[in-house]
Amino acid sequence: MMKKRERKSKYFAKISLVVMGAGFLITTFFQDHFIGRLLQGGFEAGLVGGLADWFAVTALFRHPLGIPIPHTALLPKNRNRMIRALISMLENDWLTKESIQGKIKQIKFTDKLLQIAKKELSTNSLNKAIGSLLFEAVSQANLEKLTPFIEKELKRNIRSINVTGFLESMVHQVINKKLDEKALDYVLVETEKWMEKEETKVKIGIMAKQLLDNTEADGFLKMAINSFSNLINAEKLGNLLQPFILKRIVLLQESDNPYRHLILTRIRKELVSVQDREELLAAINDWKESLINNWSPAEQITRILEQLQSKLLLLTEDAEFIDRYVLSFIRNLLDKMEETPEKIDSIENWIQKQIFHFIDHNHAKIGILVKENLEKLDNETLIDLMENNIGKDLQWIRVNGAICGFFIGIVLTIFQAIV
Repeated sequence: MMKKRERKSKYFAKISLVVMGAGFLITTFFQDHFIGRLLQGGFEAGLVGGLADWFAVTALFRHPLGIPIPHTALLPKNRNRMIRALISMLENDWLTKESIQGKIKQIKFTDKLLQIAKKELSTNSLNKAIGSLLFEAVSQANLEKLTPFIEKELKRNIRSINVTGFLESMVHQVINKKLDEKALDYVLVETEKWMEKEETKVKIGIMAKQLLDNTEADGFLKMAINSFSNLINAEKLGNLLQPFILKRIVLLQESDNPYRHLILTRIRKELVSVQDREELLAAINDWKESLINNWSPAEQITRILEQLQSKLLLLTEDAEFIDRYVLSFIRNLLDKMEETPEKIDSIENWIQKQIFHFIDHNHAKIGILVKENLEKLDNETLIDLMENNIGKDLQWIRVNGAICGFFIGIVLTIFQAIV
């Protein structure tokens, strides 16, 4: 389009020069009339003005008619000076740091990015792109390098467990959930079952008889024990003690039994004091350290990671999963950002700061880039480029020169006639 306008302006410039020349020649045959002399004066001045402007315009780019006239072909001769002037004008007048930064400040990058992101989130192409990206990320994960890291972190976290705090928390849970009562009830029930057995009754009788026979005493007490031991055997003792013990076990299972409360109080007192037993805490810590040192979970960790990797790879190919979880998470994140102007401003300031930093460190490269591109062009290409961009206006100078010269010539001819 630009070349078409350039050719059109050149066409008008040539036509104007031809018209002035033809008019000058034709009017030479009409010198007997005032109108002929008047028009000849106009055409003569228009021809001179058109030729002068043609010479001036042509002299900018090349030697007129190929003749090396001094002070012609100005642009090729002053190529380096022109390039330096153009670069200086770009850097210091047209594309200064301040002007670029001023324009950039008018752009709300964060708002535009959010709009683009929210629009793209509803497209299938983004769903597939995210799925492919996640698939590559998961498939490229080096499990052999992850396993030692996870093992190290796992052991480090186990070592960092505060045994005192752990025991305190455990005791608190035991008391709050009444696990001590449940444990006591379990022991009593199991003891009751054991006590009801016939063989238990026999063992109790034998143990009681042995206790009587081996009891050492003096005086009257010894005589009484010996007499009682001679009157009763192990079987009778078992028959006496079994129902007695069973009765006491049943009573201890009743919630309002005072002995039950006494036992539970003692148990809870012992539980609460566990964290103050330094020897016990030291033993637990030693056991924990020994367990960690002898534990090699690398194989189990690798197997779990491989299973997890396989599941994740399947999920990355599931478009519904990507939309429901990944894209939904991104949408919620963007919505929360929009609801928080402070975050938007913070992100915008960061983006602007990065762009300003880039401009500040690379502004000089604008001139370097222009210089490099211009130096790649030979004189003919550079002249052709400039003629195509500014030649249109220069050709109109030729047209205007011819027309203005024509009217000035008429005015001067009239002036001469009057004088």
